[in-house]
Amino acid sequence: MSEQSVKTTQNNSVGIVSPKTQHFDQPLTLASGRVLPQYDIVYETYGELNADKSNAILICHALSGHHHAAGFYQGDKKPGWWDHYIGPGKPIDSRQFYIVSINNLGGCHGSTGPTSINPDTGKAWQSDFPHMRCRDWVNSQRELMKLLGITQWAAIIGGSLGGMQAMRWALEYPDELRHCIVIASATKLTAQNIAFNEVARQAISSDPDFHNGFYLDHNTSPKNGLRLARMVGHITYLSEDGMGQKFGRELKAGSFMLGADDDIEFEVESYLRYQGDMFSEAFDANTYILMTKALDYFDLAREYGDDTVAAFSQAKCSFFVVSFTSDWRFSPQRSREIVDALVAAKKPVSYAEIEADFGHDAFLIPNERYENVFHAYMQRVAESC
Repeated sequence: MSEQSVKTTQNNSVGIVSPKTQHFDQPLTLASGRVLPQYDIVYETYGELNADKSNAILICHALSGHHHAAGFYQGDKKPGWWDHYIGPGKPIDSRQFYIVSINNLGGCHGSTGPTSINPDTGKAWQSDFPHMRCRDWVNSQRELMKLLGITQWAAIIGGSLGGMQAMRWALEYPDELRHCIVIASATKLTAQNIAFNEVARQAISSDPDFHNGFYLDHNTSPKNGLRLARMVGHITYLSEDGMGQKFGRELKAGSFMLGADDDIEFEVESYLRYQGDMFSEAFDANTYILMTKALDYFDLAREYGDDTVAAFSQAKCSFFVVSFTSDWRFSPQRSREIVDALVAAKKPVSYAEIEADFGHDAFLIPNERYENVFHAYMQRVAESC
Protein backbone atom coordinates (compact mmCIF):
# COMPACT_ATOMS: atom_id res chain seq x y z
CA MET A 1 0.00 0.00 0.00
CA SER A 2 1.08 3.58 -0.59
CA GLU A 3 1.80 5.94 2.32
CA GLN A 4 -1.58 7.58 1.64
CA SER A 5 -3.41 4.34 2.29
CA VAL A 6 -4.46 2.60 5.47
CA LYS A 7 -4.72 -0.99 6.56
CA THR A 8 -8.05 -2.72 6.29
CA THR A 9 -9.10 -4.83 9.27
CA GLN A 10 -11.59 -7.67 9.52
CA ASN A 11 -14.41 -5.61 11.06
CA ASN A 12 -15.24 -3.49 7.99
CA SER A 13 -13.04 -0.65 9.20
CA VAL A 14 -10.32 1.09 7.25
CA GLY A 15 -8.21 0.28 10.32
CA ILE A 16 -5.50 2.41 11.88
CA VAL A 17 -5.16 5.78 10.17
CA SER A 18 -2.79 8.72 10.43
CA PRO A 19 -3.48 12.32 9.42
CA LYS A 20 -1.24 14.07 6.93
CA THR A 21 -0.33 17.75 6.73
CA GLN A 22 0.22 19.55 3.45
CA HIS A 23 1.86 22.96 3.57
CA PHE A 24 1.16 25.53 0.84
CA ASP A 25 3.56 28.44 0.41
CA GLN A 26 1.55 30.13 -2.35
CA PRO A 27 -0.94 32.74 -1.09
CA LEU A 28 -4.67 32.08 -1.15
CA THR A 29 -6.93 35.02 -1.97
CA LEU A 30 -10.18 34.74 -0.04
CA ALA A 31 -13.74 35.82 -0.88
CA SER A 32 -13.36 38.64 1.64
CA GLY A 33 -10.45 40.08 -0.35
CA ARG A 34 -7.94 39.18 2.34
CA VAL A 35 -5.03 36.89 1.57
CA LEU A 36 -3.61 33.95 3.49
CA PRO A 37 0.12 34.18 2.69
CA GLN A 38 0.63 30.50 3.48
CA TYR A 39 -1.41 27.72 5.01
CA ASP A 40 -1.57 24.08 6.06
CA ILE A 41 -4.29 21.57 5.28
CA VAL A 42 -4.64 18.44 7.40
CA TYR A 43 -6.32 15.46 5.75
CA GLU A 44 -6.73 11.70 5.76
CA THR A 45 -7.07 9.24 2.89
CA TYR A 46 -8.63 5.79 2.74
CA GLY A 47 -8.28 3.28 -0.10
CA GLU A 48 -6.13 3.38 -3.23
CA LEU A 49 -6.12 5.82 -6.12
CA ASN A 50 -6.60 3.80 -9.32
CA ALA A 51 -4.33 4.00 -12.37
CA ASP A 52 -6.29 6.68 -14.22
CA LYS A 53 -7.09 8.56 -10.96
CA SER A 54 -10.82 8.40 -11.65
CA ASN A 55 -12.02 6.94 -8.32
CA ALA A 56 -11.33 9.84 -5.95
CA ILE A 57 -14.01 10.91 -3.48
CA LEU A 58 -13.92 14.16 -1.48
CA ILE A 59 -15.60 14.25 1.94
CA CYS A 60 -16.63 17.75 3.10
CA HIS A 61 -17.29 18.08 6.82
CA ALA A 62 -19.95 19.99 8.71
CA LEU A 63 -19.66 22.79 11.29
CA SER A 64 -17.84 20.94 14.08
CA GLY A 65 -16.37 18.20 11.90
CA HIS A 66 -12.81 17.53 10.81
CA HIS A 67 -10.62 15.28 8.71
CA HIS A 68 -10.91 12.16 10.91
CA ALA A 69 -13.95 10.66 9.20
CA ALA A 70 -13.14 6.94 9.42
CA GLY A 71 -10.88 4.38 11.04
CA PHE A 72 -9.05 4.60 14.34
CA TYR A 73 -6.06 6.44 15.66
CA GLN A 74 -3.53 4.21 17.40
CA GLY A 75 -4.81 3.43 20.89
CA ASP A 76 -8.27 4.94 20.34
CA LYS A 77 -11.51 3.01 20.86
CA LYS A 78 -13.72 5.58 19.10
CA PRO A 79 -13.55 5.73 15.29
CA GLY A 80 -13.90 8.70 12.96
CA TRP A 81 -17.17 10.61 12.82
CA TRP A 82 -18.54 8.85 9.69
CA ASP A 83 -17.04 5.42 10.22
CA HIS A 84 -20.39 3.66 9.74
CA TYR A 85 -20.53 4.90 6.16
CA ILE A 86 -16.86 4.78 5.08
CA GLY A 87 -14.92 1.54 4.77
CA PRO A 88 -14.84 -1.84 3.02
CA GLY A 89 -18.35 -2.92 2.08
CA LYS A 90 -19.88 0.32 3.34
CA PRO A 91 -21.64 2.90 1.13
CA ILE A 92 -18.39 4.83 0.56
CA ASP A 93 -16.38 1.68 -0.07
CA SER A 94 -12.63 2.00 0.47
CA ARG A 95 -12.09 -1.05 -1.76
CA GLN A 96 -13.56 0.89 -4.69
CA PHE A 97 -12.69 4.49 -3.95
CA TYR A 98 -9.78 6.69 -2.93
CA ILE A 99 -11.38 8.81 -0.23
CA VAL A 100 -9.97 12.19 0.81
CA SER A 101 -11.25 13.83 4.00
CA ILE A 102 -10.04 17.36 4.80
CA ASN A 103 -10.06 19.61 7.86
CA ASN A 104 -11.16 22.97 6.47
CA LEU A 105 -9.18 26.17 6.82
CA GLY A 106 -10.29 28.03 9.91
CA GLY A 107 -10.65 24.77 11.78
CA CYS A 108 -9.00 23.78 15.01
CA HIS A 109 -7.76 20.29 14.17
CA GLY A 110 -4.50 21.11 12.44
CA SER A 111 -5.39 23.10 9.33
CA THR A 112 -4.49 26.78 9.49
CA GLY A 113 -7.02 28.60 11.64
CA PRO A 114 -7.43 31.04 14.54
CA THR A 115 -5.05 29.13 16.82
CA SER A 116 -2.31 29.05 14.14
CA ILE A 117 0.56 31.51 14.04
CA ASN A 118 0.08 34.62 11.92
CA PRO A 119 3.41 34.93 10.04
CA ASP A 120 3.09 38.75 10.08
CA THR A 121 2.95 38.98 13.88
CA GLY A 122 4.52 35.76 15.17
CA LYS A 123 1.45 35.33 17.41
CA ALA A 124 -1.73 33.30 17.08
CA TRP A 125 -4.27 34.74 14.66
CA GLN A 126 -7.17 34.41 17.13
CA SER A 127 -10.08 36.67 16.08
CA ASP A 128 -7.86 38.36 13.45
CA PHE A 129 -8.15 35.22 11.33
CA PRO A 130 -9.98 36.06 8.08
CA HIS A 131 -13.66 35.28 7.66
CA MET A 132 -14.15 32.15 5.58
CA ARG A 133 -16.74 31.33 2.96
CA CYS A 134 -17.62 28.02 1.34
CA ARG A 135 -15.88 29.08 -1.85
CA ASP A 136 -12.65 29.58 0.15
CA TRP A 137 -12.81 26.00 1.34
CA VAL A 138 -13.56 24.81 -2.18
CA ASN A 139 -10.55 26.71 -3.55
CA SER A 140 -8.21 25.34 -0.88
CA GLN A 141 -9.55 21.82 -1.39
CA ARG A 142 -8.86 22.24 -5.08
CA GLU A 143 -5.24 23.12 -4.36
CA LEU A 144 -4.84 19.83 -2.49
CA MET A 145 -6.66 18.04 -5.30
CA LYS A 146 -4.12 19.28 -7.82
CA LEU A 147 -1.22 18.31 -5.59
CA LEU A 148 -2.64 14.76 -5.30
CA GLY A 149 -2.76 14.57 -9.10
CA ILE A 150 -6.55 14.33 -9.28
CA THR A 151 -8.21 16.14 -12.18
CA GLN A 152 -11.82 15.14 -11.50
CA TRP A 153 -13.60 13.84 -8.40
CA ALA A 154 -15.80 10.79 -8.91
CA ALA A 155 -18.00 12.37 -6.25
CA ILE A 156 -17.99 15.13 -3.68
CA ILE A 157 -20.03 14.26 -0.59
CA GLY A 158 -21.12 16.43 2.31
CA GLY A 159 -23.75 16.71 5.00
CA SER A 160 -25.11 20.01 6.30
CA LEU A 161 -22.35 22.63 5.81
CA GLY A 162 -20.48 19.92 3.88
CA GLY A 163 -23.38 19.71 1.43
CA MET A 164 -23.11 23.44 0.84
CA GLN A 165 -19.46 22.97 -0.10
CA ALA A 166 -20.37 20.13 -2.48
CA MET A 167 -22.95 22.33 -4.24
CA ARG A 168 -20.46 25.20 -4.47
CA TRP A 169 -17.98 22.83 -6.15
CA ALA A 170 -20.62 21.91 -8.75
CA LEU A 171 -21.05 25.58 -9.67
CA GLU A 172 -17.47 26.84 -9.42
CA TYR A 173 -15.68 23.90 -11.08
CA PRO A 174 -18.37 22.00 -13.00
CA ASP A 175 -15.89 19.94 -15.04
CA GLU A 176 -14.09 18.64 -11.97
CA LEU A 177 -16.73 16.35 -10.41
CA ARG A 178 -19.07 13.72 -11.81
CA HIS A 179 -21.43 13.36 -8.85
CA CYS A 180 -22.53 15.77 -6.12
CA ILE A 181 -24.06 14.20 -3.00
CA VAL A 182 -25.90 16.65 -0.76
CA ILE A 183 -27.15 15.34 2.59
CA ALA A 184 -29.37 17.27 5.03
CA SER A 185 -28.43 20.63 3.56
CA ALA A 186 -29.90 23.76 1.94
CA THR A 187 -29.08 26.44 -0.63
CA LYS A 188 -29.16 29.01 2.19
CA LEU A 189 -30.07 29.18 5.87
CA THR A 190 -33.50 30.14 7.13
CA ALA A 191 -33.85 33.15 9.44
CA GLN A 192 -34.50 30.72 12.31
CA ASN A 193 -31.20 28.95 11.67
CA ILE A 194 -29.33 32.25 11.58
CA ALA A 195 -31.00 33.17 14.86
CA PHE A 196 -29.83 29.97 16.56
CA ASN A 197 -26.29 30.61 15.34
CA GLU A 198 -26.38 34.16 16.70
CA VAL A 199 -27.52 32.92 20.12
CA ALA A 200 -24.55 30.54 20.13
CA ARG A 201 -22.13 33.33 19.18
CA GLN A 202 -23.58 35.62 21.85
CA ALA A 203 -23.10 32.89 24.44
CA ILE A 204 -19.41 32.75 23.52
CA SER A 205 -18.74 36.49 23.17
CA SER A 206 -20.48 37.31 26.48
CA ASP A 207 -18.20 34.95 28.41
CA PRO A 208 -15.81 37.14 30.51
CA ASP A 209 -12.94 34.97 29.29
CA PHE A 210 -13.61 35.78 25.62
CA HIS A 211 -11.57 39.02 25.61
CA ASN A 212 -12.86 40.07 22.17
CA GLY A 213 -11.52 36.84 20.72
CA PHE A 214 -7.96 37.28 22.03
CA TYR A 215 -8.32 34.90 24.96
CA LEU A 216 -5.08 33.06 24.20
CA ASP A 217 -3.21 36.26 25.08
CA HIS A 218 -4.76 35.93 28.54
CA ASN A 219 -3.96 32.20 28.84
CA THR A 220 -7.63 31.37 29.07
CA SER A 221 -10.58 30.21 26.97
CA PRO A 222 -14.32 31.09 27.01
CA LYS A 223 -15.24 27.52 27.91
CA ASN A 224 -18.48 28.38 29.67
CA GLY A 225 -19.75 30.29 26.64
CA LEU A 226 -18.65 27.59 24.23
CA ARG A 227 -20.24 24.96 26.48
CA LEU A 228 -23.56 26.81 26.37
CA ALA A 229 -23.31 27.37 22.62
CA ARG A 230 -22.82 23.64 22.08
CA MET A 231 -25.71 22.76 24.36
CA VAL A 232 -28.05 25.07 22.43
CA GLY A 233 -26.76 23.73 19.11
CA HIS A 234 -27.08 20.13 20.20
CA ILE A 235 -30.74 20.62 21.14
CA THR A 236 -31.46 21.93 17.64
CA TYR A 237 -29.65 19.01 15.97
CA LEU A 238 -31.95 16.51 17.70
CA SER A 239 -35.70 16.05 17.33
CA GLU A 240 -38.40 16.05 19.98
CA ASP A 241 -39.20 12.38 19.32
CA GLY A 242 -35.53 11.42 19.35
CA MET A 243 -34.90 13.16 22.64
CA GLY A 244 -38.06 11.62 24.07
CA GLN A 245 -36.99 8.13 23.04
CA LYS A 246 -33.47 8.58 24.38
CA PHE A 247 -34.20 10.41 27.63
CA GLY A 248 -37.91 10.94 28.29
CA ARG A 249 -38.23 12.50 31.73
CA GLU A 250 -35.84 10.06 33.39
CA LEU A 251 -33.79 11.29 36.32
CA LYS A 252 -30.08 10.67 36.38
CA ALA A 253 -30.26 9.09 39.84
CA GLY A 254 -33.57 7.30 39.25
CA SER A 255 -36.65 8.34 41.18
CA PHE A 256 -36.15 11.15 43.70
CA MET A 257 -37.40 11.34 47.24
CA LEU A 258 -39.51 14.25 48.30
CA GLY A 259 -37.46 16.58 50.45
CA ALA A 260 -34.06 15.48 49.16
CA ASP A 261 -31.45 18.26 49.25
CA ASP A 262 -29.64 17.30 46.04
CA ASP A 263 -30.54 19.06 42.81
CA ILE A 264 -32.87 17.04 40.60
CA GLU A 265 -30.95 16.32 37.40
CA PHE A 266 -32.79 14.86 34.44
CA GLU A 267 -30.90 12.53 32.12
CA VAL A 268 -31.25 15.02 29.28
CA GLU A 269 -29.67 17.73 31.45
CA SER A 270 -26.78 15.45 32.32
CA TYR A 271 -26.33 14.53 28.65
CA LEU A 272 -26.27 18.15 27.48
CA ARG A 273 -23.83 19.17 30.18
CA TYR A 274 -21.55 16.29 29.26
CA GLN A 275 -21.68 17.16 25.56
CA GLY A 276 -21.01 20.82 26.33
CA ASP A 277 -18.09 20.01 28.62
CA MET A 278 -16.46 17.65 26.12
CA PHE A 279 -16.88 20.10 23.25
CA SER A 280 -15.53 23.10 25.16
CA GLU A 281 -12.35 21.15 25.93
CA ALA A 282 -11.76 20.06 22.33
CA PHE A 283 -12.96 22.95 20.14
CA ASP A 284 -11.83 26.54 19.65
CA ALA A 285 -14.33 29.34 20.24
CA ASN A 286 -13.08 31.53 17.38
CA THR A 287 -13.42 28.56 15.03
CA TYR A 288 -17.01 28.02 16.18
CA ILE A 289 -17.82 31.66 15.46
CA LEU A 290 -16.08 31.48 12.07
CA MET A 291 -17.93 28.31 11.04
CA THR A 292 -21.38 29.56 12.06
CA LYS A 293 -20.84 32.81 10.17
CA ALA A 294 -19.83 30.85 7.06
CA LEU A 295 -23.11 28.95 7.41
CA ASP A 296 -25.08 32.19 7.78
CA TYR A 297 -23.54 33.87 4.74
CA PHE A 298 -23.84 30.91 2.39
CA ASP A 299 -26.29 31.64 -0.42
CA LEU A 300 -25.82 29.48 -3.49
CA ALA A 301 -27.79 31.77 -5.82
CA ARG A 302 -26.55 35.17 -4.62
CA GLU A 303 -24.46 35.77 -7.75
CA TYR A 304 -27.23 34.48 -10.00
CA GLY A 305 -29.92 37.05 -9.27
CA ASP A 306 -31.23 34.93 -6.38
CA ASP A 307 -32.35 32.40 -8.99
CA THR A 308 -31.44 28.89 -7.84
CA VAL A 309 -32.38 27.41 -11.21
CA ALA A 310 -29.95 29.77 -12.94
CA ALA A 311 -27.29 28.82 -10.41
CA PHE A 312 -27.69 25.08 -10.96
CA SER A 313 -27.66 25.62 -14.72
CA GLN A 314 -23.88 25.97 -14.34
CA ALA A 315 -23.52 22.39 -13.09
CA LYS A 316 -22.59 19.41 -15.27
CA CYS A 317 -22.64 16.59 -12.72
CA SER A 318 -25.35 14.27 -11.44
CA PHE A 319 -26.87 14.93 -8.01
CA PHE A 320 -28.06 12.79 -5.12
CA VAL A 321 -29.99 14.66 -2.43
CA VAL A 322 -30.97 13.14 0.94
CA SER A 323 -33.14 14.52 3.73
CA PHE A 324 -34.52 13.19 7.03
CA THR A 325 -38.11 13.50 8.18
CA SER A 326 -37.33 14.70 11.73
CA ASP A 327 -34.64 17.20 10.74
CA TRP A 328 -36.17 20.60 11.48
CA ARG A 329 -32.97 22.66 11.11
CA PHE A 330 -32.44 21.44 7.54
CA SER A 331 -35.90 20.15 6.82
CA PRO A 332 -36.96 17.99 3.87
CA GLN A 333 -38.57 21.12 2.42
CA ARG A 334 -35.10 22.65 1.98
CA SER A 335 -33.89 19.52 0.17
CA ARG A 336 -36.98 19.46 -2.03
CA GLU A 337 -36.20 23.05 -3.00
CA ILE A 338 -32.78 21.86 -4.19
CA VAL A 339 -34.35 18.99 -6.13
CA ASP A 340 -37.04 21.18 -7.71
CA ALA A 341 -34.41 23.68 -8.87
CA LEU A 342 -32.24 20.90 -10.32
CA VAL A 343 -35.23 19.43 -12.18
CA ALA A 344 -36.09 22.89 -13.55
CA ALA A 345 -32.46 23.29 -14.62
CA LYS A 346 -32.71 19.90 -16.38
CA LYS A 347 -30.00 18.30 -14.27
CA PRO A 348 -29.97 14.58 -13.39
CA VAL A 349 -31.01 14.20 -9.75
CA SER A 350 -32.04 11.41 -7.38
CA TYR A 351 -33.79 12.16 -4.10
CA ALA A 352 -34.42 10.15 -0.93
CA GLU A 353 -36.37 11.29 2.11
CA ILE A 354 -35.44 9.02 5.00
CA GLU A 355 -37.71 8.25 7.94
CA ALA A 356 -35.56 8.94 10.99
CA ASP A 357 -36.08 10.00 14.60
CA PHE A 358 -32.86 11.83 15.40
CA GLY A 359 -33.21 15.20 13.73
CA HIS A 360 -30.30 16.77 11.90
CA ASP A 361 -27.88 14.30 13.49
CA ALA A 362 -29.63 11.50 11.56
CA PHE A 363 -27.15 11.81 8.70
CA LEU A 364 -24.42 10.59 11.06
CA ILE A 365 -26.36 7.74 12.65
CA PRO A 366 -26.86 4.14 11.38
CA ASN A 367 -30.15 3.80 9.50
CA GLU A 368 -30.89 0.80 7.28
CA ARG A 369 -32.84 2.59 4.54
CA TYR A 370 -30.38 5.48 4.45
CA GLU A 371 -27.51 3.03 4.23
CA ASN A 372 -29.20 1.05 1.44
CA VAL A 373 -30.07 4.01 -0.80
CA PHE A 374 -26.68 5.59 -0.16
CA HIS A 375 -24.95 2.33 -1.05
CA ALA A 376 -27.05 1.93 -4.21
CA TYR A 377 -26.17 5.41 -5.44
CA MET A 378 -22.48 4.95 -4.67
CA GLN A 379 -22.51 1.83 -6.86
CA ARG A 380 -23.56 4.12 -9.69
CA VAL A 381 -20.61 6.32 -8.84
CA ALA A 382 -18.30 3.30 -8.85
CA GLU A 383 -19.51 2.32 -12.32
CA SER A 384 -18.36 5.71 -13.61
CA CYS A 385 -14.76 5.17 -12.41
